[in-house]
Amino acid sequence: MASPARKIVIFSDFDGTIFMEDSGHVLVDNLGCGAAYRENLERQMKSGERSFRDISEDMWGSLTIPFEDGFDVMRDNMKIDPGFQEFHKFCLSKDITFNIISSGLKPVLRGVLDTFLGEEESSQIPIIANDAEIHAGEKWKPVWLHATEMGHDKRQSVHEGRAEAEGLCINGQIPLIVFIGDGLTDLEAAREADVLFARKGLRLEQHCTENSIPFIPFESFSEIKEHIDGLLKEDQEKTGGRGTPARFNPRANMWRRISSKQAVPKFVAATPREEKMMLWPETFSEYNPKNSEKAVA
Repeated sequence: MASPARKIVIFSDFDGTIFMEDSGHVLVDNLGCGAAYRENLERQMKSGERSFRDISEDMWGSLTIPFEDGFDVMRDNMKIDPGFQEFHKFCLSKDITFNIISSGLKPVLRGVLDTFLGEEESSQIPIIANDAEIHAGEKWKPVWLHATEMGHDKRQSVHEGRAEAEGLCINGQIPLIVFIGDGLTDLEAAREADVLFARKGLRLEQHCTENSIPFIPFESFSEIKEHIDGLLKEDQEKTGGRGTPARFNPRANMWRRISSKQAVPKFVAATPREEKMMLWPETFSEYNPKNSEKAVA
């Protein structure tokens, strides 16, 4: 089967997006510090007292079980999107690059995929996430991908993915970057995307709606499959696939054009306050999440 005229690269969040539940929450609620303690950690993050990275180290550190012991409880307490496997097979058949991008721990995510999909299918899905040091009887220790408060700069990872895709394109083609997510922590990566999918009823959809950010809502990966298939057909109608993308995220293009602090004054009036903090944290350091309901992920 011929490859699509335009290179398509998809990045998808994991917890709350491919799976309905959060793998880390399931583990620590059942085998670690418990739900009440974890929720208190999250309140500390939302109030600005502690960073995501700080509370995550506390949360993961409450686990001392052998790595393999956690997957029975995740099998019993997690559900995969019913359309995901069909969607992933579709991506493989169309030569579409599909990546998982997450703020979680890569060994855990890989183990969950192995459990639900089988090791052969799981091995075909690249995972971009933090690593971990896990030894039975010792506290689990995250090994962060980046030296940031989030531990994993998803925006940087998607940006690197775009650059890699551009290097594979020929005849002046431009890759199409697709992002799929559910929460506010996905915004940093979503701003690098040309097409953004947000799971219905969750925080990313709400934020995009409130701030007029173009997105496509979805309830199942089956819907995303239909949209991507439509994009491929639209590409085929263009000469060599080099026309202007039929669907894209204009705000992502604006974000990519902003590359210095000098650009702040031009866009400050038009940019929602929450996004200002993500774009220019040094400039808007006085922002405190506890003063805004919108800041709750």
